Amino acid sequence: MRMSTKSRFAVQAMTDLALRERAGPVALAQIATRQGVSLSYLEQLFSRLRRAGLVDSTRGPGGGYSLGRSAADISAADIVAAVEDEQHAQSEQAERMQLTRELWSDLDTVLLRHLATVPLKQLVDEQLAKGTTVDEPAPRRPIAQRPGVRPLRSNAPNSVFAFGQSFVGRN
Repeated sequence: MRMSTKSRFAVQAMTDLALRERAGPVALAQIATRQGVSLSYLEQLFSRLRRAGLVDSTRGPGGGYSLGRSAADISAADIVAAVEDEQHAQSEQAERMQLTRELWSDLDTVLLRHLATVPLKQLVDEQLAKGTTVDEPAPRRPIAQRPGVRPLRSNAPNSVFAFGQSFVGRN
């Protein structure tokens, strides 16, 4: 297992989501803006997180993502495992580090054990303790129906023939 940039961004984004989901589903565009990450990159990460059952998505206006389980039930290891391609990481590691394979394997095990003990709720609580402000989004307005348009009433003739008849009747 590796703790790559992808893993770090995923943990940051999940912490951001957990901080703000109380107000409803959180749009990825908002997370991308706050975290300074591209929206398309976050979409790829959240696709994997959704497949792992860590987040749920809501479509449509007012949609976004919310946690699939409580923050106390999601560990940092769950997040990392969801976004990392484990087979690719292991084969890459095997190629580069033939001589020190045991050392890196042990390090991976220790790292994974440690991450499994760090619940997402703890990361959220630490951010709140540091003074991270959670902006409450403006309440969403329901989509109002457009007022009905009344047809115009006119005495004007509606065809060439009616126009001609209007002259005949004037004599």
